[in-house]
Amino acid sequence: MVFSALNALFLVLSAPLSSHGVAVNHFNLGARALAALGGGVPLRIMPLGASITWGQASSDGNGYRDALRTQLTSAGNPVNMVGSRQHGNMRDNDVEGWPGFRIEQVHQKAATSVPQWKPNVILVNAGTNDALQNKNISSAGERMESMLNDLYGWSPRAVIFLSTLIVNRNGNAERDAVAINVQLTSVAQKLQAAGRRLLLVNMRGDTGPQLGDLADDTHPSDVGYRKMANIWLTALLEASDAGFLQRPEAASISIPDDGGS
Repeated sequence: MVFSALNALFLVLSAPLSSHGVAVNHFNLGARALAALGGGVPLRIMPLGASITWGQASSDGNGYRDALRTQLTSAGNPVNMVGSRQHGNMRDNDVEGWPGFRIEQVHQKAATSVPQWKPNVILVNAGTNDALQNKNISSAGERMESMLNDLYGWSPRAVIFLSTLIVNRNGNAERDAVAINVQLTSVAQKLQAAGRRLLLVNMRGDTGPQLGDLADDTHPSDVGYRKMANIWLTALLEASDAGFLQRPEAASISIPDDGGS
């Protein structure tokens, strides 16, 4: 697979969805994609990370997941959110989100969950707690790379979407988050050069959550989470255009294509 176009993808991952044929209202997500992604391939999506993945501080507990799922199913893709936990009032509320966990702790949880569910889409947002705890910042990229390589081993058909860390009101945490994001960018470039199906998802662009979109120092408000959903969707559109999306492989348990059925 040729990855020469991926450098261009880095520049557009946070671009407005309107540039991809999707009219966007970042506040109510009323827009719909015009066509199913990947020819309508079922999307077995694992949201993987800590409290932001969990949906902490959102009014319904869903975080970005319900808005993203609605956009995808409206486009025509069967969607099953998978994970070992459930949170929020949405249909299909499975998630692999662990509040307070650092990268290596998320890795440990993924070691059980990913081989079981074999997602073909993994949304990774991890490292905020490393920044909040000022814990081993210099090795964040190494720990993330280790986890990502294992994710591919556990679910070879997966496309991984690696999110940069969102803004933080705590000055020390923000400093460390910026340092971690530099490392995450380097990891993404390295894995892409090795031929991995991976996209770096910029959550710090103009369309991402801003300081005014936070419910507290760290977690998005409902508006902030909707902005995250839009950016995840943009990345999924890019992956579809690049031909990255593959049908999920059979798992050891029966997994329906539609997690809301």
